[in-house]
Amino acid sequence: MTRTDKHSTWTPHGILGRLGKDPRLTARVALGALLVANLAAAAVVLHPWGGSPEDLQRQLATLSRDAQQRETATARLRAIAGAVEKTRAETDQFFNENFLDRRTAYSTVLTELNALAEKAGVTARDHSFSYEPVEGSDTLALMLVSGNYEGSYADLVELISLIDRSPRFLTIERLQASPIQSQGTLAINVRLNVFVKGEGEAQ
Repeated sequence: MTRTDKHSTWTPHGILGRLGKDPRLTARVALGALLVANLAAAAVVLHPWGGSPEDLQRQLATLSRDAQQRETATARLRAIAGAVEKTRAETDQFFNENFLDRRTAYSTVLTELNALAEKAGVTARDHSFSYEPVEGSDTLALMLVSGNYEGSYADLVELISLIDRSPRFLTIERLQASPIQSQGTLAINVRLNVFVKGEGEAQ
């Protein structure tokens, strides 16, 4: 056999030619192919690409548990956010309904004080007011109201009770009363604090 003939035996055409002439070689090749296919199938069954069935079940259980924990955490955060938003809305509503605007606060408070004095039987005299800033707040100011009244002791007690029940959150800071000898009544000075909406400025 020449060198060229030996080389041509191992070419694809040469191998196919030998398979056709040698039945035993054909059978060996077929058995080898079946063996390789069986080994590949066994490898996939025994060692699947994603791991064993037990590994896959454990991974699935872990993923399911993580997903449930994330869902629970998300629901908790949504509940907290809803509660915060509700509290903010209620605070804003309370603030708007119960705190006077600084621009109209004095006239509103003065009107109410005169009405309370009349209801208590006390004679209202002069009033004055000023503003002070509230430390740590840029939305609130403290309005200081000073009022002078005349009336009996019983009238004074009634006036204090009415001021205490006022929806304007009037706070009595100082109360002074002295008798008026010629009239038999009391000269009363009341200093009140009222929180109002707006920046505080000295006035």
